[in-house]
Amino acid sequence: MKINHALAMALSALSAGLLISCVKPADDNKAPETDSQEVAQDSAAASSPAEENGDITAKINAVDISTDTETAYLTHVANDIVIPAYADVAKQSDLLHDLAQTHCQSGPVSGEELQALRDQWLVLAQAWAGAEMINFGPATASMSNLYINYYPDERGLVHSGVADLITANPQLTAEQLANESAIVQGVPGLEEALYANDSLDAGQCAYVISASSALSTRLKEIEKNWQQNSTQLLAIDKVSDSDQGLNQWFNSLLSLVETMKSNAIDQPLGLTGKAKGHLPAATAAQSRAIINAKLATLNKVLTDPVLTEILNSNNDSEVGNNLSTELAETTTLLAQMPEDLATADKDSQQALYDHLTTITRLIKRQLIPTLGIRVGFNSTDGD
Repeated sequence: MKINHALAMALSALSAGLLISCVKPADDNKAPETDSQEVAQDSAAASSPAEENGDITAKINAVDISTDTETAYLTHVANDIVIPAYADVAKQSDLLHDLAQTHCQSGPVSGEELQALRDQWLVLAQAWAGAEMINFGPATASMSNLYINYYPDERGLVHSGVADLITANPQLTAEQLANESAIVQGVPGLEEALYANDSLDAGQCAYVISASSALSTRLKEIEKNWQQNSTQLLAIDKVSDSDQGLNQWFNSLLSLVETMKSNAIDQPLGLTGKAKGHLPAATAAQSRAIINAKLATLNKVLTDPVLTEILNSNNDSEVGNNLSTELAETTTLLAQMPEDLATADKDSQQALYDHLTTITRLIKRQLIPTLGIRVGFNSTDGD
C-alpha cells in the first residue's frame, strides 16, 4: 500500500489542517517599551465569568526581562522541558516495542497481554500529547509530527489504511513502514491496530513491532536535533537583539490550546457548528486522557517556578494566579467527565470548551502582554 509521497504529504497537510505561521520577524516582534499595555477586548465574544470580573481586560504592566534572565529561561525551557518531553515519548515507544516483541513470540495476542499493550500505548499517546506543545522546530519543519500523530483524520484514512497495509504486507518491517504514508504510521496507526480487534494475529503483531520501532527512530532523531541545536531553535543566541525565542515558545503554547479547543473538542462534539472529525483516541475511547495530558503540560509550563519568578518580578502575581486557578478548575472538571468525552452530557462538554476559551484569552490578553511580546499571526482561535 505504498502511497506516492507528494500525494501523501498533500493529504496529510489537508487533513491535519496545518497552520502556516506568519509571525513577524523577530526584531519587529518587540512590544513597545511602555509602562503599561492595555489588552484589547473582543466585544463580539461571549463574556466568561473571569472577563465579567475584569480579570482578562485589565491593564497589564509588562515586566522588564533582562538579557541574562531571558537567556536563562529559554535555556531552562530547552534542557528541562523540551528535550525531556521528546525523550519521554521515545522511551514509551521503546517500551511498547519491547512489550510487543515479548508478547508476540507465542502466537495470537489477546486478554491480559493485549491489555498490557493497550495500557502502554495510552502512556505513549499521553506522552506525545504533552510534547505537541512544541509547535516549532524539527518535528514540524520536517512534517514529522504528521508521521507521529496524523490528526485530525476527518476522512477515516487511518482505519482503512492500517488494515490494508497489514493485509498487503503481513511481515512488515520498520524500514518498510518508514517509506509509507503518514496515514499508516505513529500513534494513531498503533491505536488502530491495538484497539480495532479483540486479538492480534501475526500480521498485526508485525505491524505493532514495526510501527513502534519506526516511531522511536523518528522521535530520537527529533530529540537529538534539539540536543544539538537548541540554542538556534529557541533563538537563545539572539536574545540581545530580539524576543524571537519567547515569541516562538509562548505562541506555541497558545497554539496548543487553540488547536485542542477547536480540533479536539469543538469540532468533533459539534459545539459551535456541525460535528466534524473525531475526538482524539476515539477508537480507544480515551479522549479524556489525551486532553488531560495536554492540560497537565500547560499547567507544568505555565506554573513553572522559573516563569513564575519572571511574572512576579513587578510585584504583581495576578497573571500567574489567574492562569493557575483556571487550569486547576479545568482539570477538576475534566476529571469528573467520562473517559470518552463523547458520552459526557452537553453541559459538561460546553463547560470544558468555555474553560479552554478562558485559558486562551488569559494567555493572549494577560500572559503574553505581561512578557512584553505579541500574539503571532498563526493564532487560530479567532478570539
